[in-house]
Amino acid sequence: MNDLSATQPANPSKTMVKAEAVHKSFGHIEVLKGISLEVQCGEVVCLLGVSGSGKSTFLRCINHLEKIDAGRLWVDGQMVGYKQVGDRIYELHDREVCARRADIGMVFQRFNLFGHMTALENVIEAPIRVRKMRREQALESAHVLLRRVGLADRTNAFPAQLSGGQQQRVAIARALAMQPKLMLFDEPTSALDPELVGEVLDVMKTLAREGMTMVVVTHEMGFAREAADRVVMMDGGKIIEEGVPADFFNNPREERTQQFLSKIL
Repeated sequence: MNDLSATQPANPSKTMVKAEAVHKSFGHIEVLKGISLEVQCGEVVCLLGVSGSGKSTFLRCINHLEKIDAGRLWVDGQMVGYKQVGDRIYELHDREVCARRADIGMVFQRFNLFGHMTALENVIEAPIRVRKMRREQALESAHVLLRRVGLADRTNAFPAQLSGGQQQRVAIARALAMQPKLMLFDEPTSALDPELVGEVLDVMKTLAREGMTMVVVTHEMGFAREAADRVVMMDGGKIIEEGVPADFFNNPREERTQQFLSKIL
């Protein structure tokens, strides 16, 4: 394993994520209002928008942490959370959902590390328990990944002994240890002190260069400009604009996008 993702290069002609008219409500509040989006293998898509626009909810729907109310979602050709038999659609059992979710890595705003485990133990836990990987193989993979995220000297440190940036890099290594087909990032730098943001973004940029398929909710415009293949603007639970970074940032079409960018750039 000599690359950060420890996976084979993605097939760029294949669709990894496909959403069709996805709706999601919490009580009487409709958060997603018909989201349709495709993400190709190897593509990096950044979701932008103000808080409450539905970005994080959509991300959580992709790996079925939230159940959609209407529409369809597929990851790598498989329906998320459901299966179709003939003309009927059935919800998957929790065990089946977890099995499919194992192919999707997710990094949250908060690091969600196991506080009683070292960095190394955090990284090997899921491959051993979920993938049934041999401990020796899991340890070898974990050392490679921790080295690649710059934490070779912190393998035996507990989360409380690590900075926020270091904890988030462990969280990324932990997600990559499952050899995912897709990585989801939900504002991975928002909980970090400003001086720690760069070290996490550098790891993400390396992943992007190495062909990992990524959907990233972020307020880091520099990352979106540099690493994204496509930038998507969400507002009020809808996608209102999308495009390549150069067009999106230099010539936004929608007035709402222009307003948003004028306040943060």
